[in-house]
Amino acid sequence: MSQPITRATLANGLLVLLKEIHTAPLTSFWIWYRVGSRDEPTGRTGISHWVEHMQFKGTPRFPPGVLDKAISRDGGFWNAMTFLDWTTYYETMPADKIDLALRLEADRMTNCTYEVQEVESERTVIISEREGNENEPLFRLGEAVQNAAFRVHPYHHEVIGDMADLHAIRRDDLYQHYRAYYAPNNAVIAVAGDFETGQMLDRLRELFEPIPPVEPPARLYRPEPPPQGEHRLTLEGPGETTYLQICYRAPAGNDPDFFPLTVLDSLLTGPTSLNMFGGGGISNKTSRLYQALVERDLAVSVSGGLFVTADPFLYTITITVHPQRKAEEALAAFDEQIKRIQDEPVPEEEVRRAIKQARALFAYGSENVTNQAYWLGQAEMFATYDWFLNYLKKLARVTPAGIQEIARRLLRPQNRVVGVYLPSGGAA
Repeated sequence: MSQPITRATLANGLLVLLKEIHTAPLTSFWIWYRVGSRDEPTGRTGISHWVEHMQFKGTPRFPPGVLDKAISRDGGFWNAMTFLDWTTYYETMPADKIDLALRLEADRMTNCTYEVQEVESERTVIISEREGNENEPLFRLGEAVQNAAFRVHPYHHEVIGDMADLHAIRRDDLYQHYRAYYAPNNAVIAVAGDFETGQMLDRLRELFEPIPPVEPPARLYRPEPPPQGEHRLTLEGPGETTYLQICYRAPAGNDPDFFPLTVLDSLLTGPTSLNMFGGGGISNKTSRLYQALVERDLAVSVSGGLFVTADPFLYTITITVHPQRKAEEALAAFDEQIKRIQDEPVPEEEVRRAIKQARALFAYGSENVTNQAYWLGQAEMFATYDWFLNYLKKLARVTPAGIQEIARRLLRPQNRVVGVYLPSGGAA
């Protein structure tokens, strides 16, 4: 993680981050756009994710289907993701084949066609994806909790969007969204792997600098007001399992409070991987909530969820309630553990273990070339790459007093939404 990086801004505003890693003949290329579900007005929810799908439908130079075969033939892989704050596309290829990725991404920044028949075909795919999600109790519960947690801020809705909007969005809506946000001055290129920096930068200038900048729309910024008290909701649906979800308003990724909350998450449920692309896993059997809930047969499983976001989002604890227990029993045991942390000093040894586990998981999510390129760009979506470089140092500075203070201030009933999914029986 200590290799130096090159940071350059092209004449059209495109930020380029390059990191040479010569341990294997591989190169990973990522391009990030500052547009996600938080940039969608009412009536257009899900449009960023849909645009991501349309970017794989080809250009006159790279027709549909050609690229899949070309990338596979060259031994590479590619994909994309849409999140709250961003959309990203990546290709990891043998180092001598990476130019295909550069040419592809420069082309589809401006030349995707959005044919009407392709739009309608993808509408069917995305509606089917949404319907599949609705068959999952945890998706339904998570969406209800997220809706309740944000009344004003555009983090209110799921990335996939609302079903009504997926039926209503038209080709021109998608194309206008693409033209508005897919511009060099709204993008970050991150490349890590086996290449020579000067040559890579020259090639990026050759391909991307001729693309003119645009004036991207102002980001939707509507700060969520402080919660007025605990919000509880109950959802009923098919299935045999009861779920409990507790969501607290959490700090943005660049907030100093994020680091003690990360260690607190590790202590409570086991560490959360901050790398959405992937990066190993660590057992949470030493965590407080596992021992208090799972080992006492109040729950089948417990997990935490913490995301690095540009604006304050949510810290989520999800509990799969034991078949012989009720959600109220699991919640009471959960609250008992939260009060214990708030009232009793956390032993230094336990804090060190929680930090060690969080550091290990972070390292697992940063070790290969693709993950290194991921973090080059991801950190720029809410801070700068310095956040990544200093992350482990900031974790190491977290103290027992800091954990207790953040628990007292953030993990208050007034700062949370509690959701319960009650099964009605039948197939989920």
